[in-house]
Amino acid sequence: MGNYPEHELLQDGQASSAGTSLSPAEIGELVAERFPRKAHCTVEDWIIFHVDESPESLTKVRASGLEPMFMYAHCVIYDGHGRFPPGGWVRSTLCKSFDGVCLFETRNTVYVLVGKGREMTASLKTIFGLC
Repeated sequence: MGNYPEHELLQDGQASSAGTSLSPAEIGELVAERFPRKAHCTVEDWIIFHVDESPESLTKVRASGLEPMFMYAHCVIYDGHGRFPPGGWVRSTLCKSFDGVCLFETRNTVYVLVGKGREMTASLKTIFGLC
C-alpha cells in the first residue's frame, strides 16, 4: 500500500474493551437519559485519538473545558443530525467528555461507540490528515 502513515496508523493501536452492544432503541434511551438535549451519532469501527502535542497546547485545550481527544469512525450507523450518511466516515471535534465505555461527547454531539474499537496517541497533523 505504499508508505502512508495513515494506513499504518489505522492498522496499529491498542485494542479497547470499550464500546456497547446495546440495541438502537436502548442506545436512544441511554442518550436521552444522559444527554437529553443532544442528538447522537452511532458509529462502529472507531478509534479514540489522544492528542500528542506539547504540554502547553494540552493545557490550553483543557483550560477551555475540553479534552485533547478526537474520535474517528470508519462507519456511521445512524446520525441524529442527518449530517453523515449510513456507512460513511466521521471525525469528531474535540472531546467534552468520555465515559470510558461508549459515550464520547463533543460540544454538539454524543457519539455512541458500538463494538470494539481502538485507542492511540497521534499528532494533530496525523489526525487531521485522515480523509
